[in-house]
Amino acid sequence: MLTIYHNPRCSKSRETLGILTKQCQLTDQLFNIIEYLKTPLGESGIKGLLHQLNCQPIEMMRVKEPEFYQQNLTGTSDDKLIDAMIHTPKLIERPIVTDGNKAIICRPPEKILTFFSTTDKLSRL
Repeated sequence: MLTIYHNPRCSKSRETLGILTKQCQLTDQLFNIIEYLKTPLGESGIKGLLHQLNCQPIEMMRVKEPEFYQQNLTGTSDDKLIDAMIHTPKLIERPIVTDGNKAIICRPPEKILTFFSTTDKLSRL
């Protein structure tokens, strides 16, 4: 089952959710929506996504947010970056979609199609 870490105020997140909804309807699949600003991930959730994304903490962060600079996070340690995402979930890049094993930051939103077969991708067109 797919899970989207979603921020309804973000246009890219809404676009990704739209594609996800359509593809899951076409393939008769269920998915979860986690509004991560309302339901923060915590340390294990963030580390789990980092592992699934196969990336460094800085790659999962919104480095242009004012909070990134206010917290003086440029060039800091991975532990401090993870701690910042725990305490300031707004810093987490969005949207992230996971199947429980692999995760993708869906920018652009069409990246979500990698979770669906080639036939499913063609049905979107």
